[in-house]
Amino acid sequence: MQKLVIGSYEEFAQHLGQQLGQSDYILVDQKRINLFADATEDHQWIHVDEEKAKAESPFGQTIAHGYLTLSLIPVMWDQIIEVHNLERMMNYGMDKLKFAQPVLSGQSVRMTTTLQEIQNLRGAIKTSIKFVIDIKETGKKAVEGLATFIYYFKQA
Repeated sequence: MQKLVIGSYEEFAQHLGQQLGQSDYILVDQKRINLFADATEDHQWIHVDEEKAKAESPFGQTIAHGYLTLSLIPVMWDQIIEVHNLERMMNYGMDKLKFAQPVLSGQSVRMTTTLQEIQNLRGAIKTSIKFVIDIKETGKKAVEGLATFIYYFKQA
């Protein structure tokens, strides 16, 4: 899918209520899970102990941290949209966040986004982006919610 290119509030606003795009699938393998565990110091066995997870987990294997799946939003968002004429962009918040299904080690995820809301804040725009991260192997949702970004466009 081709990236959506945006250069102004007006161009963004044209997509209100519409799907903005979909990322490529990203593999969530054990190496990625282990690196995330090291970065966050969250070494809970269900994420990193493959033998114990195989024997004791209801999933029969390790699973990705929910926050690992969530942390892939920036790379997937970058595959969906390219914003030009930008001074800066800020992550503002997350709302209605739901972890619906665990991502098993070795599965792949992608994100689909829709522009839910947009506000003109005199020199900046506030966007509310509905996102769904689904699992390739099952077709089920892993995570969904609303991501709020603020974009500051360069003044003419």
